[in-house]
Amino acid sequence: MEIQNESPAKKPKRLTSVVWNHFERVRKADACFAVCVHCQKRLSGSSNSGTTHLRNHLMRCLKRSNFDVTQILAAKRKRKEEPISIATVSYDEVQRKEEAAIPIAYHKFDQEDETINLGSVKFDQERSRLDLARMIMLHDYSPSMVEHVGFKIFVKNLQPMFEVLTTTVVESDCLTIYAKERQKVFEIMRNLHGRISLAVSFWSSPENADYLSLTANYIDDNWKLQRKLLNFLTYDSSQTEDMLSDLVIKCLMDWDVDSKLYALTLDDCFGYNGLSLRIKNRLAQNRPLLRDGELFDVRCASHLVKSLVEDSMKSLKDVSEKIRESVRFVKTSSTTQEKFYELAQQAEVNTHKRLFLDNQMRWNSTYLMIETALEYKGAFYLLQEQDSTYTVSLCDEEWQRAESVASFMKLLVEVTNVFSHLQSKYPPSNLYFPEICDVHIQLIDYCKKQDEFISSLATKMKIKFDKYWNKCGLGLAIAAILDPRFKMKLVEYYYKQIYDTEAPDRIQEVSEGIRELFNEYSIDSSSLDDVAGQTGSGLISASSATRDRLRGFDKFLHETSNQQSGVADLDKYLEEPVFPRNYDFNILNWWKVHTPRLIEFDKYRSQD
Repeated sequence: MEIQNESPAKKPKRLTSVVWNHFERVRKADACFAVCVHCQKRLSGSSNSGTTHLRNHLMRCLKRSNFDVTQILAAKRKRKEEPISIATVSYDEVQRKEEAAIPIAYHKFDQEDETINLGSVKFDQERSRLDLARMIMLHDYSPSMVEHVGFKIFVKNLQPMFEVLTTTVVESDCLTIYAKERQKVFEIMRNLHGRISLAVSFWSSPENADYLSLTANYIDDNWKLQRKLLNFLTYDSSQTEDMLSDLVIKCLMDWDVDSKLYALTLDDCFGYNGLSLRIKNRLAQNRPLLRDGELFDVRCASHLVKSLVEDSMKSLKDVSEKIRESVRFVKTSSTTQEKFYELAQQAEVNTHKRLFLDNQMRWNSTYLMIETALEYKGAFYLLQEQDSTYTVSLCDEEWQRAESVASFMKLLVEVTNVFSHLQSKYPPSNLYFPEICDVHIQLIDYCKKQDEFISSLATKMKIKFDKYWNKCGLGLAIAAILDPRFKMKLVEYYYKQIYDTEAPDRIQEVSEGIRELFNEYSIDSSSLDDVAGQTGSGLISASSATRDRLRGFDKFLHETSNQQSGVADLDKYLEEPVFPRNYDFNILNWWKVHTPRLIEFDKYRSQD
């Protein structure tokens, strides 16, 4: 703000603060002001006001050029050279400050509006240290960046009061934050009412270092599907299955979730039967698994589909190579391409697609190349007749094989796309059942083909599929039943196509399976000791021995009562009409709304 008709005040003595190098002291009537030489803003300049407010303004003046302002605070900052130990920071207090802080990026500041006092913002060294550590962890920056000259200059100009830290201190801050965050997750796991599905995955870094990750999937008290990374461990390929199972069990016990496990999914690089069986047996020693562990070992559906795709691609190795060379021949020159597409018009090819060469490292790219070439089959026949230099043409049998395998691969592509979309959103298991059933039905149909090439390929793939289906078919069916859009109807629909005359027996197995599992959840949901104590306190007999003898009755009463209540809720749910199907349906929101009237289902939430 400009000051007119004002003359500089006489300075009776030297102003010692370097702040006055950036302010001009002026008087107007009986008032004394300090005018910023950069933005002309007028602030109080009386000797009673001090220089703190001037210093704050100077550090945030939007029109001030960057320069070394450390001398401004040199007289006031008398801090030790050693950085403050992060252990002295009250994490809860810092967290409350974070919750109260207003992100400045979300507000629009008018530089001419004097009502916005940026000088009132207080700098917090401890808060900034934690923010810096979180930034390094979040973006995978190297902690040594804090010792880079460019970073030091940037931070010093951005906030002169910030004390730049050493790499060792930043690493210590990161570990402190990790410990605090780990404790938060531990409390979540300990207080979780439902069960957990654990995924054990293998990961290899660009530097060829191998790691294991343990991820917990569960539904929280707000009916939200959550995923928490519990452990990220160094993996040595020389480790035996016993060593790996001991490692996984130890991690589960450290998190105190070994008694809450519902299912385990292993990466396909591990031996399924050996490792999962060892883990299952170890867990069952402390507490029986649901349905004696029948649903514990879950195979990855994406890995199954990937394996089927690999089998399909291997069967078409020679054919796909011929198609690739045919496409390469057409694209050798613009003249050849023009001639080819003229032949396509003569062959009445009805497509807007254009031939392209695939990326041989990506199977879906090869599939699309084959699919497009099949649409131009008539044009390739004409090209073979009219161009003697075209020598890599396919025979009728090869085209037929390509069509048959591509038809099955089209289904696998669609299923893969569904799985990929689901995995980006933390997929509930109820959505896998129809996709897997479609693959099952297609394999059964291809096994019956008269074409020996197709039937033998389908038979080979079905052996692999049946291993997955025998392990996971019941679990997928139960998950689909818990979808109010499907219930038993979807199981009945698919099982009639899959099992034909055996369908009624198979459907009955699923019905009994969900009832048995539901009863186990009902009994497992509350403490038997609490029930026994409440029942015992109401007995008329004064004899404690009598009360002890009736503990068996308490247990019987507790189990049978819960079973009756649970079965009643399950029957009520299954007897109601299915919910209309729509693309925006959220199964967890539906259960959140309807659980109060189906009390026992609240204990069953981890099944999703």
